[in-house]
Amino acid sequence: MDGVFWIKAIQMVASLSLLVIIHEFGHFLFSRLFHTRVEKFYAFFNPRFSIMRCKKIKGKWQFKFFAPNVPDSYDRQVFTNPEGKEAVIYTPIDLSKLPEDDWRCYPESTEFGIGWLPLGGYCKIAGMIDESMDSGSLQQEPQPWEFRTKNAWQRLLIMAGGVLFNVIFAFILYSMLILKNGETYIPLQDLKYGLEFNEQAKQDGFADGDIVLSVDGKTIKEYDAHFWRKVVSAESVVVLREGKEITIPIPETLTLFDFTSSYPYMSIYMPMVIDSVLPGGPADLRGLRSGDLIVDINGHNVNTWTKFQYQIDAMRQAEKDNIVSHKLDITIDRPGEGLINTHIVSDANFRFGIVHRVDAYSIVTDKYNVFQCIPQGIRYGWRTLCGYVSDFRYVFTKEGAKNLGGFGSIGSIFPSSWDWTQFFTLTALLSIVLAFMNILPIPALDGGYILFLLFEIITRRKPSDKFMERAVSIGMVLMLALLIWANMNDVVRFFQR
Repeated sequence: MDGVFWIKAIQMVASLSLLVIIHEFGHFLFSRLFHTRVEKFYAFFNPRFSIMRCKKIKGKWQFKFFAPNVPDSYDRQVFTNPEGKEAVIYTPIDLSKLPEDDWRCYPESTEFGIGWLPLGGYCKIAGMIDESMDSGSLQQEPQPWEFRTKNAWQRLLIMAGGVLFNVIFAFILYSMLILKNGETYIPLQDLKYGLEFNEQAKQDGFADGDIVLSVDGKTIKEYDAHFWRKVVSAESVVVLREGKEITIPIPETLTLFDFTSSYPYMSIYMPMVIDSVLPGGPADLRGLRSGDLIVDINGHNVNTWTKFQYQIDAMRQAEKDNIVSHKLDITIDRPGEGLINTHIVSDANFRFGIVHRVDAYSIVTDKYNVFQCIPQGIRYGWRTLCGYVSDFRYVFTKEGAKNLGGFGSIGSIFPSSWDWTQFFTLTALLSIVLAFMNILPIPALDGGYILFLLFEIITRRKPSDKFMERAVSIGMVLMLALLIWANMNDVVRFFQR
């Protein structure tokens, strides 16, 4: 494993751990607000032992390092009931018989700690059925400091606290990033050559060079993924073509996958003009120069950047013999000289030492002061959340299920070198994703608890502890299956490279 792998892995672990701690702190804060005991709050998981743990006892903080986990406060006894089935009884330990320095003698104080397994963290709330499946306290008489004795609306806020904090954290990060760097975008109406379209889009009525003026009557200033989503969900798009406004109906079959394919539905029209050549490289040796327009490679039209990339990718995928170089027949259009046919020997990745000219669009950066960046950050975060919610419907399609990714996919989106701006930008995005995934109405997730709490508020009937235990177990199985599926997709993609 090279250095790039570890840089990406460290960024992913740091980002996810930070987000889980923020999420669990939301649960912690609302629990304490409603005088609910939080038994443990840990960064990272701590099977068998912890790197550090601390607890406030009699007004003073006590610390332990690399100490084994404290046994439960309940004795576990297994017996066979009259029906012949095994059952478990939890009996509270007599705290008065424990040594005075035993932390279990002070259950009213939260134990904070740092575990050694960097996979997030957890917040253990007294009297709550969670993924730990610790049902010892639930067999005892309900206590006023427990989660289960609080009003339904209080329990609802405690469960929603994690999601709420993830959303707020994303808004804060986006606001800070906008304050520092401004908001950068490509103005849609200022594209020099307009847009380029694949064959499907041309059949739908688009033509290369079209400039989009409005989508469903609304002007969109930025060319980005948000613009793609608007087109996918639109009924019609108005374009400017040769000085005339033309309305094009959008087919209902259009999906976001059409915009992310190897030859996308629409992209920025950029002629494949050479900006510069690498001195001594293959292109330089064959006499290619700045200003040349590459129009053909091996008999395929590549006069735009999109077509060029599509053809190069196709040749890479077709190459199965690991040849270290490739002979390419190239046609260029040179200003003042016309078409010139030549050949170039590229490297194994079909690179031949050119830099593409990017003059098809301008990049605009809007700057904001400290007061303006907050609403802009909230707007950007909210738009990101709405976009993710909209995209989630694709998970239930064949293509969407195939594209689900696990930890490998998450790690791959981080840069190869540490960049704080990119790190916090991706962390803000993952915070939005984590918030949405947790609000899904699946048992074992916050959304599952919230669903049952809403049912309780509406019907005034509280689900039994036994029902909740079974629901959480089912939810954990579903989440484990989804996790395995997503990570198996990563494995399949790795071996398909």
